[in-house]
Amino acid sequence: MDIKWNEILITGDPLILGSQIAIVLTLIAIVGGLTYFKKWGWLWREWLTTVDHKKIGIMYILSGVLMFFRGGIDGLLMKAQTARPEMNFLDAQHYNEIFTTHGVIMILFMAMPFLIGLMNVIVPLQIGARDVAFPQLNALSFWLFFSGAMLFNISFVVGGSPDAGWTSYFPLAGKEFSPGVGNNYYAIALQIAGLGTLMTGINFIVTILKMRTKGMTLMKMPMFTWTTLITSIIIVAAFPIFTVALALMTFDRLYGTHFFTLSSGGSDMLWANLFWLWGHPEVYIVILPAFGIFSEVIATFSRKSLYGYKSMVISIVGIAFLSMLVWVHHFFTMDAGPAVNSVFSITTMLIAVPTGVKIFNWLFTMRKGRIKLTTAMLWALGFIPNFVIGGVTGVMLAMAAADYQYHNTLFLVAHFHYVLIPGVVFAVFAGLYYWWPKMFGFMLNEKLGKYHFWLFVIGFNITFMPMFFLGLQGAVRRAYTYSAESGFAPLFLVSAIGSIILALGFAVFCYNIYWSFRYAKRNVSSDPWDARTLEWATASPVQFYNFATLPEVKEIDAFWHMKKRGEDFILKEEELEDIHMPSNSGLPFYMAVVFGITGFFLVFEWHIAAAVAAIGIVIGLIIRSFDYNDGYHVTVQEIKNIESKWRKVEGGVKHRVG
Repeated sequence: MDIKWNEILITGDPLILGSQIAIVLTLIAIVGGLTYFKKWGWLWREWLTTVDHKKIGIMYILSGVLMFFRGGIDGLLMKAQTARPEMNFLDAQHYNEIFTTHGVIMILFMAMPFLIGLMNVIVPLQIGARDVAFPQLNALSFWLFFSGAMLFNISFVVGGSPDAGWTSYFPLAGKEFSPGVGNNYYAIALQIAGLGTLMTGINFIVTILKMRTKGMTLMKMPMFTWTTLITSIIIVAAFPIFTVALALMTFDRLYGTHFFTLSSGGSDMLWANLFWLWGHPEVYIVILPAFGIFSEVIATFSRKSLYGYKSMVISIVGIAFLSMLVWVHHFFTMDAGPAVNSVFSITTMLIAVPTGVKIFNWLFTMRKGRIKLTTAMLWALGFIPNFVIGGVTGVMLAMAAADYQYHNTLFLVAHFHYVLIPGVVFAVFAGLYYWWPKMFGFMLNEKLGKYHFWLFVIGFNITFMPMFFLGLQGAVRRAYTYSAESGFAPLFLVSAIGSIILALGFAVFCYNIYWSFRYAKRNVSSDPWDARTLEWATASPVQFYNFATLPEVKEIDAFWHMKKRGEDFILKEEELEDIHMPSNSGLPFYMAVVFGITGFFLVFEWHIAAAVAAIGIVIGLIIRSFDYNDGYHVTVQEIKNIESKWRKVEGGVKHRVG
């Protein structure tokens, strides 16, 4: 590809020019602030080189907030364009780029880091471990994800964004119809980020299976840990499929192969099958941890054990199994034939059964419970009716014959958002309000949290409910404009107004974070919710080694029963031992930088430069193979000093150092 240096930056669009200026000013402000406050050393020691699972989780969550903002802006731009008939706010090409990046960012770079961040922070604590199985690999996972996310996000100001939809179907995604570099960004950036996610899946499988504390059998694990385990298994099963698909896409676009070119012996349907073999399990990769979050929140604020624990576990495993058997329902209209469509229609309807089991389990958990309407609980309550709408419309779409009417209309878009926003975003907000004091040592403001909840939920329904009716009237997805004669204008306008309310809700959430960092009380209890699981047996925020001595578990909801039996978790001096901890490492950050540079060169098809940069990856692997750093030890005296401070907090867990 003959790309000239003076053609790299996108020019001529005022929106993109504004973004370029904003990015430059933001970078100047960050560099200036770090220099003025002399925080470069702190940033390197505490964050860029950390292998602490809690800090890595917080960085994932921060990335999710930033990506929510970026993807949300894309959504607002689309709604502005379709608010009135024949608008000229965005042209067709710019609209294509925006709805493509919106989908990719919201699913892969917003939902995934939010959930993986909470998994990182909470799961080792819930199983009574001091870290994940492979701490440095965990850091590499984050930095590869972040490198891929940043590479993808610079596309709209450098070179041009992907424009073939978040599914990137061929032949549209091929060189013939998309000759620019935009879809190269898709192929390369998602490869890099996907490697990080695959490593995360492996890490959590090993962590949960091998590092549970004494007495914690699989059937005594908290539900969030169970969903994390099954999610990690799906990641390991599904992400290699996407890796292969992206590799073949890269070969087609960069090296002239024809895996997906029908006229040259390839098959565009090969891409569709590979993509959805990953893509539908991906839906459950983000949904299952969310189900785990709701399970923890509902049980805590209902003051009851989770109803039907074993059936919940069985339903999670059932969902994971069936998630790999439904991918064809994404292209019922692509001539697979009535026999194939019938089989996948049945499997699609069947997956609603274990999902329905979970809904009833949550409802029975709340039955006769002493429910406390915290902000976290409101998100859990709001999830159930909204998610049921998404599920019921999913069963409608599962009917292959009827799908010919629904497919490629806004009905499908509405269904998709009614599944993923209540099923993932509501869960993320519930989890953040619930576990925030465990991460930072103070609580988010509950009053602002309720404003956030009502604005977001009302805005969400006003935005997406009209799209069901628009779809039934024939409004197609991916269309950047429509005629006044179509009669779609009133509902499109209502949807656009709803998106503004939705954005206001997210703005209140961001303000809540700012307000709470500045003004929230810092003397929060280690167990402010009277919770049930082991993460609440630690300090708030959690001490870097997690547990002074590893707890012993005797039943489900171990911490709840410890409290109710009045058992003091006494730390006797003779039982304390030095704790071995892993050392920080700058190698994961270095590897991510080199991957990002190599990926950037590949995007622009500068193959020699990419090969030279890739040498840096090999060097990093060699350095890692000679890394003999065995970590360090926390002395007994240090442990006593740390533990004696947080255990004296009023209202905290009644533990003491003997």
